[in-house]
Amino acid sequence: MIEQSIQYSIFLIFTGAAIFATFALYARQAMIVAYIALGLILGPWGMGFIDDAELISDISNIGIIFLLYLLGLDLLPQQLWEMLREALEVTLLSCVAFCLIGFLIGFLFGYEILQALLIGAVMMFSSTIIGLKLLPTTTLHHRHTGQIIISILLIQDLIAIVILLLLQGYGKGGNLIVDIASQLLYLPLLIGVVYLMARFILFKLILRFDQIHEYIFLLAIAWCLGISELAYYVGLSHEIGALVAGVTMASSPIALFITERLKPLRDFFLIIFFFSLGAGFNLAVIDEILIPGVILATLALVFKPLIFSWLLRMQGEKKYVSFETGFRLGQISEFSLLIAVLAVKSGFIDERTSYLIQFATLLTFVVSSYIIVMKYPTPISVTDRLRRD
Repeated sequence: MIEQSIQYSIFLIFTGAAIFATFALYARQAMIVAYIALGLILGPWGMGFIDDAELISDISNIGIIFLLYLLGLDLLPQQLWEMLREALEVTLLSCVAFCLIGFLIGFLFGYEILQALLIGAVMMFSSTIIGLKLLPTTTLHHRHTGQIIISILLIQDLIAIVILLLLQGYGKGGNLIVDIASQLLYLPLLIGVVYLMARFILFKLILRFDQIHEYIFLLAIAWCLGISELAYYVGLSHEIGALVAGVTMASSPIALFITERLKPLRDFFLIIFFFSLGAGFNLAVIDEILIPGVILATLALVFKPLIFSWLLRMQGEKKYVSFETGFRLGQISEFSLLIAVLAVKSGFIDERTSYLIQFATLLTFVVSSYIIVMKYPTPISVTDRLRRD
């Protein structure tokens, strides 16, 4: 029954996505919006054709892992370090500003101090999925705009992981300082171990069998998922493990080949990811969170582009680069959804606060995707002028 259920769910998702995407393109809308809308309609809180949103979400997380893996493949370690240094000030200052905005909204609408703080915290992050999925490969590889976006997202993801660790420690009731210190120790150890494995095992296998493309494809997937599981085993996230796996393989001569081969696999799971975002939202609570959710989303959509562009211009970036970066980062992150779910499980917030965060995040996903697709080059643009792969 489980296999039939998965098969039926995949059938509904991709058949429905094809139909909705067709209407979206004719209506000049972003296809990501179509996937989220399909999830809302077919999910357990809509028509109920797919009643196991958690299973679909677990499957879709593989798409995020592949996305971070491919990102790492495009980054040489020296380039990564230089990018992070340049973006650190912009990221930290913007995080403070966004956190303050979110906290004030939560406080004004009567949420408790800790809940308002968490609302502020989730406002700090921009979506890695939106930022990279809608970024053309040419921009990602060769343009300064892509480097800025990647570096800001990486620093934000590291901050998000610290918050996730705090919530995990809160739920366990353990020593938060010890827990975080141990994770900060595990990360460089993981990087060192993975680097040695890549140098003395992986690269030798690649050189020995580089003519057998099927084997290289299999090896690349195994490396990504294996290092992701290793990272999770030591208490880090699958996403961090995938990024480390990609960076350590970036100096391989077949890095570009792997990137091109894995893109369709990444896109397959990312379609499921966006569907799961819509399917996991409980429409029954919309009346309770509508006004604060709309205000929170509106402030994110307005102030994130403005604050990012202003900070980048203070760093000497050109005006058009600053505004494009700001709009591409002008939404709330999928990490915010993970934080909201974990915060409920740990008892840090109630479900009403969690649904507020989810609702605001989904709104920014929809509106931000629409703005980016209509205004800037993307692989899924509805016009030939802006379509860039």
